[in-house]
Amino acid sequence: MNEPVNPVIPPEQSLIEYPSAFPIKVMGAHSEPFVEAVIEIARAHAPDFDPATGLERRPSSSGNYIGLTITITATSREQLDNLYRALTSHPQVKYVL
Repeated sequence: MNEPVNPVIPPEQSLIEYPSAFPIKVMGAHSEPFVEAVIEIARAHAPDFDPATGLERRPSSSGNYIGLTITITATSREQLDNLYRALTSHPQVKYVL
């Protein structure tokens, strides 16, 4: 019988090369305060994040939600982990991929 594979990859075996452009998808209510909150979180964890070039917006068909793709320059796994934690803990964020 095959044993399950551990989904946690040790940092020294990361599949991501640093630094690299790293897109993150975030979904929440379609509002400018939500967009600004995501931008603020992105800048806190990636100070060189520029929303003019690293932010894509896609409103839902109903207009109630908006999907954002933020592309940051990832410099470490720790940076990405902290960014994901900050995004997922924000009350306006519904999903982070």
